[in-house]
Amino acid sequence: MIIPLHRAYPSIYGAPVLDRVDSVIFTARYFRHCMACNFCYDGCCYYGADIDTGNVARVLARADEIEKFCGRARAEWFEPEIRIDPEYPHGAYTRTRVENGKCVFLQQGKRGCGLHAFSLAHDADYHDLKPMDCCLFPLTFDKRTLFASEEVEDGTLVCAGSGATLYQGARAELEFYFGAAMIAELDARAEAFAQGNAL
Repeated sequence: MIIPLHRAYPSIYGAPVLDRVDSVIFTARYFRHCMACNFCYDGCCYYGADIDTGNVARVLARADEIEKFCGRARAEWFEPEIRIDPEYPHGAYTRTRVENGKCVFLQQGKRGCGLHAFSLAHDADYHDLKPMDCCLFPLTFDKRTLFASEEVEDGTLVCAGSGATLYQGARAELEFYFGAAMIAELDARAEAFAQGNAL
């Protein structure tokens, strides 16, 4: 069920702007403790990710360091095609490349995202380098609506079924990108669903 929000909430970048939410985010569940997982083998990182052009620029600004940390040349990182889309920060995006069935930023021989790990190792905010789509997963956005990622909807998310709701798992990331006012509204809606009194 698509629920209209009380107002529009722009991200810290100005886009995307959200004014609707799919109620499934308050009811569907998944095992959100990624680094404690011993069964998914980073399956959500196999397909690459959309990454806005501003994010690409921030990654390339630290390319020398990231190449050494991740062990991959910068020429291997991104697909060449730029797609124009006003819903993305900076109005355009590309994708991280996939090699041997995995995102090029997935750490080799270790768990997790190399951009995230690089940020932690350099005492930096991972939001500056890690794609927004990855930070929000298993949530995503389109046409001003926040909803479950395709893997939840089609049943291929191996960690789906038990644990926190999608909203609970992504709540901190949503607050970072969209602010406390949106979280206050979503908290109220989540509580209503938990009590069986959907708004």
